Amino acid sequence: MQSQPHPNVRAVQRALDDAGARDGSGRGSAVRLLPEAVHTAAAAAAALGVDVGAIANSLVFDADGRPLLVLTSGAHRVDTAGLAATLGVTHLRRATPDFVKRHTGQVIGGVAPVGHPGPLRTLVDTALEGYPELWAAGGVPQAVFPTTYAELLRITGGDPAGVA
Repeated sequence: MQSQPHPNVRAVQRALDDAGARDGSGRGSAVRLLPEAVHTAAAAAAALGVDVGAIANSLVFDADGRPLLVLTSGAHRVDTAGLAATLGVTHLRRATPDFVKRHTGQVIGGVAPVGHPGPLRTLVDTALEGYPELWAAGGVPQAVFPTTYAELLRITGGDPAGVA
């Protein structure tokens, strides 16, 4: 008997389906479960056999008390001071696990770009544009899905941004 996917995985797949999301070859994006959890971009890249830069990390920040989702290339870190200045916020810091869970319904290490209880302000790292196919988390640490830069912008309603 096959077990049902985690509710977060179902929510992400539903959001992908509702948006008509596509992968790099134009097929519908489908969440895939990996044999083990991947908590870092390097681990995800190794499990998928792709460049670490093609991993779209979903990082949630506390921006003056409001959630900000930054989809960044796994090849670099977010420059929080520079991003705070660009956004005009006083405090921009990595969100606590409770803050992340409250705003996304997901846990750190598995936060997807979609499938949240409500809309989140989203920035999509322009460095991701250089990859024909990207991989993003699918709602739990062992779930991922393929997509593209243009699709990430479209399905999240995000804004392109240099974040490193």
